[in-house]
Amino acid sequence: QLELFESGGGWVQPGGSLRLSCAASGGTFSNYPVGWFRQAPGKEREFVATSRWIGGQAYTAYYADSVKGRFTISRDKAKNTVSLQMNNLGPEDTAVYYCAASSRGLIVSTISKPGNYEYWGQGTQVTVSS
Repeated sequence: QLELFESGGGWVQPGGSLRLSCAASGGTFSNYPVGWFRQAPGKEREFVATSRWIGGQAYTAYYADSVKGRFTISRDKAKNTVSLQMNNLGPEDTAVYYCAASSRGLIVSTISKPGNYEYWGQGTQVTVSS
């Protein structure tokens, strides 16, 4: 059974950066779509970014419009981790961030839907404030 563990959350001032990491145990997720979602208090869980395997050693990244140009998702196959580099953070980025993976090969139109991912981490809090 695949288990996911997030780390790297914390507090940062506006304009700052954080790097989140998602580690997998109980298996490898190198060929799985792996995404980051976030949930702010009183709001629904929303899509942030997904790394999708497209064959061989190649992956494609997808981002929510709200984070495009600021966040970068990347993989380290050797370490079995997926990271989310977050730059130029603002108060609107404050949320609990979750790592998620799907054992199914998701098509592009479905990667932003939380219900399509069956493996989830416990979440890590990111707080952006001055």
